[in-house]
Amino acid sequence: MRVVFMGTPEFSVPVLEALAREHEVVAAYSQPPRPAGRGKHLRPSPVQARAEELGIETRTPLNFKDETDRQAFADLKADVAVVVAYGLILPQAILDAPVKGCLNIHASLLPRWRGAAPIHRAIMAGDAETGICIMQMEAGLDTGPVRLRRATEIGATETTGELHDRLSVMGASMIIEALAHLDTLPSEAQPDEGVTYAAKIDKAEARIDWTAPAADVTRKINGLSPFPGAWCEIAGERVKLLRARQTDGHGAAGDVLGGFTIACGAGAVQVLEAQRAGKKPMAAAQVLQALTLPERLD
Repeated sequence: MRVVFMGTPEFSVPVLEALAREHEVVAAYSQPPRPAGRGKHLRPSPVQARAEELGIETRTPLNFKDETDRQAFADLKADVAVVVAYGLILPQAILDAPVKGCLNIHASLLPRWRGAAPIHRAIMAGDAETGICIMQMEAGLDTGPVRLRRATEIGATETTGELHDRLSVMGASMIIEALAHLDTLPSEAQPDEGVTYAAKIDKAEARIDWTAPAADVTRKINGLSPFPGAWCEIAGERVKLLRARQTDGHGAAGDVLGGFTIACGAGAVQVLEAQRAGKKPMAAAQVLQALTLPERLD
């Protein structure tokens, strides 16, 4: 097939690579380069960088409001467009241009967790499973019919970073399967019941509130790892908590119960990995070799 690929972050790269092996990727669309690093030099997105390494033409329009950009897309005469974490809402003219329309790879079991941060929100909500849906795109936000879906369990201490990587590989495999059988795949309308929205993560959410139940604190730590990273203050230093599990323990909220186990509003949390400012992520035991916890955390 003649495929247009549209994606931006690292999550999208395995999909691009899989498509390049199996099909003719006639162009890769990505968000424009952004300032990054201390020097704020323009840095291409992971998708743009990988597409250029693969010798695929890359395009980075700010949007598709310009008729020239819409026509350039149509002129590719694609059989299908594959969209994964692109970062732009596509106008109807773009959705209609490929012969078989646009397929989106979405990292949730739709209609649960439509929107920007489905992986974070699934872990933070305590979902037992999530998955990948291959969706036929329409004008609404993640509202289109599902062509292929597959579920996977979420591990008890699995972080967003780990689940992100698993779902990225899963999506790459599934889109190849979907394209091979596209003409015969069912088209399953999403039900009206069970719709939830995965709002973009706000850094203000990241501070730990030890008065919350241990289950909620554990989910926040794992769900915000590695980015933006749930955090607390220890002796005036902001420390990111990157992996945790719920455990037995009793005490006032914030009490240090031994090691890196902290009492919560109900139950306790054992921190398994953490990161001090300017340091690499470490196992909790390594962190405690250089950082003494007070009797209580705020």
